[in-house]
Amino acid sequence: MRAFIGLELPPSLKDAAAGVSADLARLLHGRFLSSDGYHLTLAFLGEGDASQVELACRALDRSVAGREPVELVPEGLGTFGRPIDATLWLGVADTPELSDLASDLCAELRASGVPFDETSFVPHVTIARRARILRDALPPLPSVPSAPAPRATLFESVLTPEGAVYRPVYSVDFGG
Repeated sequence: MRAFIGLELPPSLKDAAAGVSADLARLLHGRFLSSDGYHLTLAFLGEGDASQVELACRALDRSVAGREPVELVPEGLGTFGRPIDATLWLGVADTPELSDLASDLCAELRASGVPFDETSFVPHVTIARRARILRDALPPLPSVPSAPAPRATLFESVLTPEGAVYRPVYSVDFGG
């Protein structure tokens, strides 16, 4: 199973991100994603078997246990990749609470022997892929209110010709 662990977006933030995405879709060419798939990735696990998924779920339990919901604070637009084939994203402030959660989760995954992508954590919500973004084409981010993430989830990522489809496998609510 191809999987990752991420934060689900609260409905208010998901709706605001969808509004930003719709505005950008009128200005830019690209494959704009459905808000159904919006999330903030904490750790990309890649391909793993059932035992690794089980270990990842336990690591998720330990890293979220006793934590209050993490506030997600939108912070600008950005891109990964080349201007003619970019991934366009809505940035999220790397607050101490968010950074600590990501760091603790990675430590738990490491301690459990679960492999994951250890590239630097850049908190963001992907809103488009294969975007053509000309120089200085990104407008300033309109006011998007912050909101607490309700839960952290291990998602299965199923690749299709239309793009990835994310299916929740296991979730842990904050504050529970």
